[in-house]
Amino acid sequence: MRFVADLHIHSKYSRACSRDCDLEHLTWWARRKGISLVGTGDFTHPAWYDHLTENLVEAGPGLFRLRGDLDRDIDRTLAPSLAGAPVRFMLSVEISTIYKRDGHTRKVHHLVYMPDLESAARFNARMAKIGNIGSDGRPILGLDSRDLLEITLECGGYLVPAHVWTPWFAVLGSKSGFDAVDDCYADLAPHVFAVETGLSSDPEMNWRVSGLDRFRLVSNSDAHSPPALGREATLFDTDLDYYAVRRALETGEGFDGSLEFFPEEGKYHVDGHRKCGVRLEPRETSAHNGICPECGKPLTVGVLSRVEELADRPSGSRPAGAAGFTNLVPLPEIVSEIVGTGPKSKKVLAEVDRLTAALGPELVILRDVPVDDIAAHSPLLGEAVTRLRRGEVVRDAGYDGEYGVIRLFEPGELERRNSAFALFDTEPAAGAVVGTRPAESAVDSPIAPRPPASPPAAPTAAAPTAAAPTSAAPGGSALLDGLDPEQRAAASVESGPLLIIAGPGTGKTRTLTHRVADLVTRRGVPASECLAITFTRRAAEEMAERLAVLAPGHASALTIATFHSLGVVILREHHSSAGLSPAFGVADPDQQLAVARTVVDDDKEARALVAAGDGRYKKALRARDLVDFDDLIALPLALLEESPDLVDAYRARWRWVSVDEYQDVDEQQYRLLRLLAPADGNLTAIGDPDQAIYRFRGADVGFFLRFREDFPTARTVHLTRNYRSSAAVVTGALDVIAPSSLVPGRELHPMVDHGAAPVGVHHAASESAEAAFVARTVEQVLGGASFHAFDSGRVSSDGTADLGFSDFAVLYRTDRRSRALVDALTTAGLPFQKRSHDRLADRPGVARIAAELRAATGATVLERVRAVAGDDHTAYELLKPLAVECGDDFERFHTSLALGVEVDTWDPRADRISLLTLHASKGLEFPVVFIVGCEDGLLPMRRPGDDDAAAVDEERRLLFVGMTRAQRHLFLSHTATRPRSPFLADLKAFEQIGAPQPKRRKKGTQLSLL
Repeated sequence: MRFVADLHIHSKYSRACSRDCDLEHLTWWARRKGISLVGTGDFTHPAWYDHLTENLVEAGPGLFRLRGDLDRDIDRTLAPSLAGAPVRFMLSVEISTIYKRDGHTRKVHHLVYMPDLESAARFNARMAKIGNIGSDGRPILGLDSRDLLEITLECGGYLVPAHVWTPWFAVLGSKSGFDAVDDCYADLAPHVFAVETGLSSDPEMNWRVSGLDRFRLVSNSDAHSPPALGREATLFDTDLDYYAVRRALETGEGFDGSLEFFPEEGKYHVDGHRKCGVRLEPRETSAHNGICPECGKPLTVGVLSRVEELADRPSGSRPAGAAGFTNLVPLPEIVSEIVGTGPKSKKVLAEVDRLTAALGPELVILRDVPVDDIAAHSPLLGEAVTRLRRGEVVRDAGYDGEYGVIRLFEPGELERRNSAFALFDTEPAAGAVVGTRPAESAVDSPIAPRPPASPPAAPTAAAPTAAAPTSAAPGGSALLDGLDPEQRAAASVESGPLLIIAGPGTGKTRTLTHRVADLVTRRGVPASECLAITFTRRAAEEMAERLAVLAPGHASALTIATFHSLGVVILREHHSSAGLSPAFGVADPDQQLAVARTVVDDDKEARALVAAGDGRYKKALRARDLVDFDDLIALPLALLEESPDLVDAYRARWRWVSVDEYQDVDEQQYRLLRLLAPADGNLTAIGDPDQAIYRFRGADVGFFLRFREDFPTARTVHLTRNYRSSAAVVTGALDVIAPSSLVPGRELHPMVDHGAAPVGVHHAASESAEAAFVARTVEQVLGGASFHAFDSGRVSSDGTADLGFSDFAVLYRTDRRSRALVDALTTAGLPFQKRSHDRLADRPGVARIAAELRAATGATVLERVRAVAGDDHTAYELLKPLAVECGDDFERFHTSLALGVEVDTWDPRADRISLLTLHASKGLEFPVVFIVGCEDGLLPMRRPGDDDAAAVDEERRLLFVGMTRAQRHLFLSHTATRPRSPFLADLKAFEQIGAPQPKRRKKGTQLSLL
């Protein structure tokens, strides 16, 4: 059977969409239009998916229809000529993906189709691991297009690139797309067999690009309200089922072409600048070098220019076997032109009601009804349809988000004809069948369609970066040639103790790895004599990867370890001295509690034993040939302190010791290092005392500051060239740290050009307003994450080029500040993840206590903590890092605890904004950083009666660390709920955003003057 399909629509759960976008109204309008197959749209949205499952029933392979009672109610509101026509639904959704590929930001929309609700549910579950699918019917995901296609195929569906030429959000778009569909989907491109041409192009334009020959060119309405159904559509001659439609798209058999806008009516047909009212043809754009002649800003390059850019055939070309198409103008627009009122006016709606009741569905009137029958109702309408079918229209092209205008009559022509005859007969023509539902009575029906809202308006490079020095080929003296003078000075120190004071972004890891590589490749130091110690597994892995490249013939013999993995090495080698077997194990939190329960019967006491490292608990561990996390430092330290011979053996084995992040060592780690490295030995310590922020973990920056006392012959080298941050960020960070810097004469010189964007300081009325500012600014810097961002005026430019969601981080002092951010980003539909310290989950007992806290009900948070931990002190000691950070706020403690230990179930391919504490940001960097909650009492955090100057100084260092995570843009924010942070008073140059308004003085009254 031949039928019309519109497979790209949206529900009421999509932004800027009519509340009438439900199944009943869609069915009503599909019958009115003459459409047999409609996409459901938005099936990833939880509420809409539930609506679909409750109101659809299966109707043929892979398709659905509205359940019977609702379907019958709809037919009662339609004219007899429209009632009863079959309307089927296919599960569909539009997915927006924003991600980085090959150094460029890509923003591509896709249509995904599924054959059944079970497949859709599986797909939804996969999408939920990537981003927020509940805030918008068209979810915005930080996922590569190729990976989206892979997930679609794995769930049994197929994918069609949406409106492929749209500049801002399309596979071939001029702003953020590709030059070929195959480039977008990479190795999976053969599984894409159709593309949607969009409103601003038609097949004839697409035929000029030979790379599109293998695709079926489909069209759909992308309707945001039911009356917009069928403004573009696709024709099929197949059975009415999902699999037949898919086969037609794959093979071309049964694919009958499309119904199209005149492409000039699309919002992005030609080039232009909406704000300036400038509209240009491609040749004019070239003459102006793509710049608006009015304001000097870049023009929005439209579809016509983009097609011209990629075309390899002349106009008028048509590939062999290509299906045809028909250009149409929606019937309400034609009637609107004739009667001289808007297409949504009551006069137009009433006339269209009368026409469809008499002549059948709108698409049938436009394409098939004899002109004489149409002229019987209105000679002018008959003339208009005649011209339409011949393609004789007047075209004013759309540009930069402005719809174009297609007219059937020349200016003034209707006025000249107006006096000759009525525009429309006021009575139906003889023999016409009149429907029972005049437009004025529509409001009486519970599902009667309301006039749709006006179509939303649509939208109207970063400076080059100086990269850090690059290395020459590995090996030999050339290995250090790529370092800057300061890095080279540090890396080439021949021997003896060395302290490297490395400011943020100065290439700390680069310098350390090049130094080690130079030792083993040029200076003949055996790789087996080199030990490099870091604080995290991630840092150790990064160091190992770099050394594998720099010293490929030596890397395998190097010892690269964390303090704890070094402890494992020593214990494995001297297990018997520690009372262990060669195969001893490291107890996880559950094992630790299980062992403690063998010592005491009470769970609370068992947790207290673990927290305190009680001797009875330790003895029980040893009896089971187990150690815990703390033992990995304490036991090796005890072995070395008790055996000078063992100390000598390890000193002879590792004659060259390097320690990263030396400012973060605690007392036991310091003692261990002093035993491994003699005062005149080859110890290289690298770090920055102004980034010492882990005192609550036991770290003591004093060990860094006394390095010259411990190692009197040590040389000191400063790294001051920052290759990470813009000049504004570097200057601002130096301003903030200056009052309490631990580096005399602190210097930091920016070496990259990220543009002149100043540090932004934002004042908000509340936490929710602050969070809304973050979400709004993310979209502005990103250059828009959705059409709605342009339509609403929130975004009006490309923003900063080549950014993805993972390039944004929002930092805060405590996790409680994240709550408003989560709400705001969810509302904006932006994908995000909350990140925390990876060390927290490793602490003994944390996972079990977290699980019990989450399971507890019917008590206050404080009571829950007491119930599962025994008392406040035990909970505090067990989770000391988190407890210190959260202070006395046990609700925040509970929330942060759950965050810190929950398993990350995100799909690793997902690209998301990072929400994390300032402490957790250490070691990371992002092009765009927000630091929220810059308020006294929070940053610096102050407890009642707390006047610890050292603690305040560390809080200042914490802000310094957070600020220097930023590469291009840095925003500091505070609210009116607390005084702003005193640290901000030291910031000399910034841009005030949302400055607080001065309070108005009350007018004096007679009483106030007395």
